[in-house]
Amino acid sequence: MPGYETLRTALDAGVLTVTLDRPGRLNAITPALVRELLAVLDAADADDEVRAIIVTGAGRAFCAGADLGAGGGAFDHREAAAEHRDLGGLVALRLYASAKPVIAAVNGPAVGAGAGLTLPMDIRLASTTARFGFVYARRGIVPESAAAWFLPRAVGMQRAMEWVATGRVFDAAEALAGGLVRSVHEPDDLLPAAIAIAREIAENTAPVSVALSRRLMWRMLGEAHPMAAHRLDSRLMGELGGGPDAVEGIESFLAKRPPVFPGRVSTGLPPGWPWWREEPFRPA
Repeated sequence: MPGYETLRTALDAGVLTVTLDRPGRLNAITPALVRELLAVLDAADADDEVRAIIVTGAGRAFCAGADLGAGGGAFDHREAAAEHRDLGGLVALRLYASAKPVIAAVNGPAVGAGAGLTLPMDIRLASTTARFGFVYARRGIVPESAAAWFLPRAVGMQRAMEWVATGRVFDAAEALAGGLVRSVHEPDDLLPAAIAIAREIAENTAPVSVALSRRLMWRMLGEAHPMAAHRLDSRLMGELGGGPDAVEGIESFLAKRPPVFPGRVSTGLPPGWPWWREEPFRPA
């Protein structure tokens, strides 16, 4: 992958680690960081060598949210109010549309948009030094990064409203108890734990199956009846059940050997699924 100014990337054994790299500003979000995150997610989707993505932060923070260096006018978008799209939301929508599973390794404070960015990620792990805060009301704004959609679905309405209405910062233990994170780790153990999950995906599962399963489950969060899932998964089973990945999955299981799935996300998605290629809003 090309070099980036605000990110570091490393690909190893199918696992792409993306490190937000503005430690002097606690990895706060800027237009440049957003452009590069969108670019790296596009590149990851197009690269069949990438099987899973880990996102973490450089230095002592994961992401401090919007960069407030501009002072009190940092959120003033009145001149372009009708066309304005918040930066965190652009990344959140792109994460939602990812063809690859995304794991958050929250190594330190994740506040405001920094906390919101973790919500469209599929699995969230936290360091004991992590802190979370949906602090919008304490800054005189509303939840952005599409957090009003993602957060109640992740932790339930009651917990989500408590965290948003109080705007308080809470520790990793509370995040674990509330279901925001999967597990809490000592700082030196955080990234290895995330890598272990990512490698289990990379080494044992079919890329096309994971991509379609991810999209199927995220899409079903907005459906009112399980019949929608039945219709989609029945069609997908009809498309994939006789294909080479399904044959390899069964034969490798019967032979008690590791699978070698031939399918690739870049070429192996079933036709006729326009929802798969929906593009999130992007600035001109």
